[in-house]
Order: sequence, then C-alpha cells, then structure tokens
Amino acid sequence: QVQLQESGPGLVKPSQMLSLACTVSGGSITTSYYWTWIRQPPGKGLEWMGHITYDGRTYYSPSLKSRTSISRDTSKNQFSLQLSSVTPEDTAVYYCVRRGGGAYWGQGTQVTVSS
Repeated sequence: QVQLQESGPGLVKPSQMLSLACTVSGGSITTSYYWTWIRQPPGKGLEWMGHITYDGRTYYSPSLKSRTSISRDTSKNQFSLQLSSVTPEDTAVYYCVRRGGGAYWGQGTQVTVSS
C-alpha cells in the first residue's frame, strides 16, 4: 500500500520560500507514475502546481512556473516542493499525490503565509 506524507513548516513569512517534502512508502518514486503537488486555498478548488516524473522530468503550472521548483531525493524516496516569494494568497492546504495507476494522496499540510 502506497502512502505519502507531507512535512514542512506550517507558517511562512511573506516574501520567503515555502519548502515542503513528501516521503513515500510502499513504492519507489523511480519506478513509475507522476509525483505531484496540489494545493487548495481556503474556500477555493484544487490547484495543480506541478509534478516530477519517475525519471526526473518536471512540469509546472504556467501560472506558478516562475516561482516553483519540484525536486527529488531518491535515496530518501522523497520529492519536494519549493515555492518562492510567497504571499498570503499562497496560504493553502498542500497535498502530495501519486498520479497514474490510481491516485494516492497524502493527508495534506496546512501552510499559512503571514507575518
């Protein structure tokens, strides 16, 4: 059974970098699938931010591409999200998701951008 778990700070100051990690168990991130970050701002719908493929290729939402970086650490079976220059509009629940062959979601982590 694949499990995903997000980790990272719950509070980030405006203009700083938001950094989250997703630890995957029950399957390797190098085998297959799309390892994805999705967020949901309060009162809004889900927003796809980007993903990294099993072979390390990255794809980003055009609206976030200039501020987003997704990377991976295969030795830890983790993939990570960095979002730069955050504003209060980046406040959201952030999810890591395995897409392909069925979707597996982490439980989500609340990130608040506030001074």
